[in-house]
Amino acid sequence: MMSSRVIVTSIVVLLAFLAASEGMSLRSLGVELHCRCIETESKRIGRHIEKIELIPANSHCEDTEIIATLKKTGQEVCLDPNAPWVKKVINHIMAK
Repeated sequence: MMSSRVIVTSIVVLLAFLAASEGMSLRSLGVELHCRCIETESKRIGRHIEKIELIPANSHCEDTEIIATLKKTGQEVCLDPNAPWVKKVINHIMAK
């Protein structure tokens, strides 16, 4: 009876380790397993933006995410995709 518990526990630990290592390897490849944006910025910061990354909705995040990198600090800021100024910037980028 005791040995079956040890075997079951060992299998659970092994599966947990494999799941964690798979998650780490996906993350190291740049694959996110969740939404990156928790909060979004809606006020105008257009003149401070160096680059914009558009991440479409996917199986890990149902929201389209727009992440701007700021010129001076390199900080990444999540933009509100519903803000009118953000929509204009995205339309301008898509037109290019």
